[in-house]
Order: sequence, then structure tokens, then C-alpha cells
Amino acid sequence: MHTEKRDTLVEFRGVKKTYDGEHLVVKHLDLNIERGEFLTLLGPSGSGKTTCLMMLAGFEFPTGGEIRLDGQLLNKVPPHKRNIGMVFQNYALFPHMTVAQNVAYPLTVRGVDGSTRAAKVKQALDMVQMGKFADRYPAQLSGGQQQRIALARALVFEPKLVLMDEPLGALDKQLREHMQLELKALHQRLGVTFVYVTHDQSEALTMSDRVAVFDQGVIQQLAVVDELYEYPQNQFVAGFIGDNNRLSGTVATVAGGQCAMRLPDGSLLDGLNINAAQAGQQVTACVRPERIHLHAADAAVPNALSATVSDMIYFGDHVRVRCALNKQDDCFVKIALNDKALPGLETGMPVRLGIEPERLRIFS
Repeated sequence: MHTEKRDTLVEFRGVKKTYDGEHLVVKHLDLNIERGEFLTLLGPSGSGKTTCLMMLAGFEFPTGGEIRLDGQLLNKVPPHKRNIGMVFQNYALFPHMTVAQNVAYPLTVRGVDGSTRAAKVKQALDMVQMGKFADRYPAQLSGGQQQRIALARALVFEPKLVLMDEPLGALDKQLREHMQLELKALHQRLGVTFVYVTHDQSEALTMSDRVAVFDQGVIQQLAVVDELYEYPQNQFVAGFIGDNNRLSGTVATVAGGQCAMRLPDGSLLDGLNINAAQAGQQVTACVRPERIHLHAADAAVPNALSATVSDMIYFGDHVRVRCALNKQDDCFVKIALNDKALPGLETGMPVRLGIEPERLRIFS
């Protein structure tokens, strides 16, 4: 039966990168980037995400493997011949050029004629709502405005692919969150392929179609954002994406694709997804703070653990309740301000923590 092949724009095949001949910064990377998608490479410092972006841009060359753009082998193609737009964290604008000249620069080096150039620059500046600033110099602009100009310059020559390396990292929190939404809207409007590097998990979840989570030169998981958040494939992803509680225990029974887990204090959690766990195995279970529900100490609820409220932290839209579990690390519960469990809750109060079993992930 014939199945339609997805439209792949970029291919990494067995790509490796080392700087000293021994330590691999990127280890045998296979990755397809689809035409028109917003893909984020997410991970801590030194995980290999920026090196992958720099190899795609042409500022680094792979030690092994192949990188292809629209089928063309890129391994030895210099950056200026790849026709890829690039936005850096430090903007990299020319200080001696006006905004219009900065945006026109990629067209100038490509020999585009004056009238076409002027029309394209105006269009690009209007697209990022900076049309009124054409005659100003970068030093006369705020950080957010400079970032818009850098984006206009990356888009003005209509590349198939735009790469962004921590482009919002230098902006304050409020402006950064505003720019995230603008970037997402711009991507949806233009349909250009965006590849974005960040270490900020909330930024990745806000903007992306898919996220590749990097650690130690390897993609730990590549998935759409809700799958990444709800179904992490390993402990690293579970810990790196959002908040997670970790419970240690032993698999008591395994039956019919589910298992029961016994905690150090003798409590039993039942009806859990096994994730390849075996009876008798020492495991760690991860569960999101918003997937735990607070109940009165005498409530008869399934899959509940006895705990004591040790702290309550106010976050504006929710309260983070820290609970002490017997023979376990502390457990955090996220409660919306309108939750009926919240009034009357006090430090030192005994409670029962009800856990949604289908939301708990077990890792050996």
C-alpha cells in the first residue's frame, strides 16, 4: 500500500561532532525537520543543541554523517551559500547602518536591484511592525526593537529556513513572553520553517509544533508539546520539562499492562502504566504537581498517600503546597486559587494526596 511521504526539508543522518577527536558533543544524530514546522531544540548548556544549529547554519562542520537541505548535501557548503535566515541572541546588527540598510543587507549582497530592494525592506519592516523606524540606527532602539529588526533581516530574502539561537534571551520577562506570541503568530502567517534553540522549557512549550529535548549530545525525546509534557520517555525529560514529583518504590505486581508500586512506608499505588517495569524492580515514579489532589486526612480515596502540609507558596494564579511524605522526599501539589481544598489549609495539617494513576510515569 502506498503511503504519502511527509515533506521533509532538513535531514540529519548519523551526524557527529567532536572538537578534540574524542569527546562527542553530538552523537550520531538522526533528525527530520518538516517543511513549515516550528521545531525547538531544547536542553541545558552543553547538551549539543546549539552545535546542531551551528552545523545547520554552516558555522560548524560535522565530524561525521550528512546534513541535507531540500535534498542538497550541506556538509561543505559555506554559510552564505545556504540561503538560510539567522537570528542571534545579540542581534548582530551593523551599528553604522540605519534600520533600512541593515534589513537590506542580505538583498544587497545578493545583487537585488534598488527598487525591488526598497519594496522588500518596507514589506519586511511592516511585517515586524517597525516601518516607522527605517531611518534610525540600532543604538536608538530598545532591545525588543533591535530583535524585530534582526528578524526582519533574516526574513527579507524569503529563505526556506530560519534559524534562531536564543533570540529572546536578552529581553526582560514580560517582553520575552510578548515576543514569543508574536513569533508564533508570524510563523503561522508566513509558513516558513523555524528552527529555534532555547534552554527555556516554557518558551519551547509556548511556541513550538515539536520539541527535541537534548542531553549529552543525544535527542532524549522528540514530540509534540502536549505529548512531551504528559508522556515523558525518561527521567531526564520528566525532570527537565515542567515540575515533577519523584516517588521511589518497588514494583509489587504486574498484570495486564499495568502494575502496582509499593512505597518505602508500605503504601501501595495501583493501576499504573508499567513503562517496561518488572515485578521486584526498584523504580522511580514521576507525577506532575497539578495531577495530585488534596483530600482530608480521613478521606477514603483510592491511590492516596498520607502526608503533612509543610509549606504553602503563593504564585498569583495558584498556590504551591509542599507536603512531607513518610520516608520520601517532599511532594509538591499545585492548587488553583478557586479550589475548594484551599480554604482552611494550614501548615502542619495532615492530608491525603490522591494521585491520578494514568498520569504517573514509571522509570527504572
